[in-house]
Parts: sequence; C-alpha cells; structure tokens
Amino acid sequence: MLAVVEIAGKQFKVSENMKIAVPKLETKVGEKIKIDKVLLIEGENSKAVGSSTVKGAVVEATVVGHDRDDKILVFRKKRKKNFKVTKGHRQEFTTIKIDSIQQ
Repeated sequence: MLAVVEIAGKQFKVSENMKIAVPKLETKVGEKIKIDKVLLIEGENSKAVGSSTVKGAVVEATVVGHDRDDKILVFRKKRKKNFKVTKGHRQEFTTIKIDSIQQ
C-alpha cells in the first residue's frame, strides 16, 4: 500500500515499514503519531484521491530520532567594498518509521 501524506507543509510518498526524514516535530523519541492529512492512497486494485484529503484515512508512525542535517555555508561578498560574510546553517529534522496505513 502506498500513500501521499502532508507533514509540516511538505508532501511525502510513503509505504509501510519505510523510514523518512521530515522537518523537526515536537515529539519524543519512541512516541507514536497519527497523520491525518492523507492526500492519496493507492492499494493493489484501488486508488483513493481526496479533494483536499481522503476522509477517514490515517497513517500511523513512530518517531525514531531527532538529528541535524549537514552544514550549508552561505557566503556573501560585495566587490570593491571589502565586505565578506560567511554564515552556516544546519537544518533540524526528525526521522519517523511508518507503521501502518489505514483507509
């Protein structure tokens, strides 16, 4: 079974027993979450697409851990002005494991 869900404003294509990295969620490790913003569910012989979301569809997941992505360097320079700035940023994310997809 396959589903397209929306988590923190981003869409992810998920299936059961899949691990994905999503934007940081304010949950504890080991805690179960229910995602009710399911945009599409595709089974072996059927497909359900909601006008905004599929009614009654729920994806259950478990939080595996929290981590930070690799550092991205941002460099700014203005020629002939002796202006140079280097900044870094590390995006935080949460790893979740999809337990079940229910329609």
